[in-house]
Amino acid sequence: MKKLFVIFLILYTSILKAAEFEIEAKTAILQDYLSGEILYEKEADMSIYPASMTKIMTSIIAFDLLKKGQLTLDEKFLVSENAWRLANAGYSSMFIMIGDEVSVENLLKGIIVASGNDACVTLAEGIAGSEEEFAVMMTSKAKEIGMDNTNFSNASGINDPNNYSTARDILIMSDYLIRNFPDYYIYFADKEFTWDRTGGDPITQGNRNPLLYKNMGVDGIKTGYLAVEKYSLASSVNRNGRRLIAVGSGFNSKSARSKQSARLLTYGLTNFDTIEIFNKDNSFYDMEVWLGKKSFVRTHFKENIYKTIQKARLRNLKVILDYEGPIKAPITKDQKVGKVEIYYKDDLIETLDLLASENIEEVNKFTKLIRSVNYLIWGDV
Repeated sequence: MKKLFVIFLILYTSILKAAEFEIEAKTAILQDYLSGEILYEKEADMSIYPASMTKIMTSIIAFDLLKKGQLTLDEKFLVSENAWRLANAGYSSMFIMIGDEVSVENLLKGIIVASGNDACVTLAEGIAGSEEEFAVMMTSKAKEIGMDNTNFSNASGINDPNNYSTARDILIMSDYLIRNFPDYYIYFADKEFTWDRTGGDPITQGNRNPLLYKNMGVDGIKTGYLAVEKYSLASSVNRNGRRLIAVGSGFNSKSARSKQSARLLTYGLTNFDTIEIFNKDNSFYDMEVWLGKKSFVRTHFKENIYKTIQKARLRNLKVILDYEGPIKAPITKDQKVGKVEIYYKDDLIETLDLLASENIEEVNKFTKLIRSVNYLIWGDV
């Protein structure tokens, strides 16, 4: 028998009224990290040159190898003339010299904090043998994680028509970095890096992310600049257990990049709340079982479920349980036994599979016969 239950109703009110919001950038996007919901977007699928935001993927490739034990932080790579030339060509640099042997950890800090293109090439050549082969690895990883409109042709983001992406893809990449490499993501919060360079005094460079120096909870991630693209920034704020990720490109100046990116993150923090709807570790609902050794089966969800709700006006979330019951034994753990539909007002916004939390065996043949007869006579399961 098909059963529908309204499990609960969330009534959410606020006196705040969200004003029309517009970001002064060519393209931008804002996401709540827990719910994954997009809170703002502007031309988010427009093709852009990612500039030094490319270095996020350069770091991801190294982090992935570190996590798998195929690379160590103290492993050293030799600086080639090819890498050294980038510093002398006027690009942002870690100031490493030909013949230096530099640890992976220092190269990563040189990439993330100092935005050193020379460090990018050295890391790429050390891992893949050449920057070209490393770029193939970068693009392959991009496709693997869902960056469908991205291609990487170099490790640093220097201008190349074949090195392109979108704000949405940069967001996907940033989310992947934070979610999968929390132990290494902390490098992106470092405000300075000192390199004890060969043939000169140690040089200290500050992190180029301007939002790290504002008292707003930003802990990453990467700036970018190209004359053809102007200024860009992928950023993330973590405040009171709530994280937002923003990406913007095409800002007209450094000042605009800083101010507009801060506005975008602040907009998300002040105009939206994220609430936990379901916790995967908690039992959700006990369903009746037919012909099982237990009368009820506990249920759960595969993941924690979060929803991001705008504070602007009255909000109604309605949760409906839909299943054919009672559930016939045998039942195996994590078997789909029903679904839950989440509605905002009258609009279906998400459907979730409801899973059995335990194995339940079928009763023996004699007991099955007795219960079947009782059901036919009395309608009792």
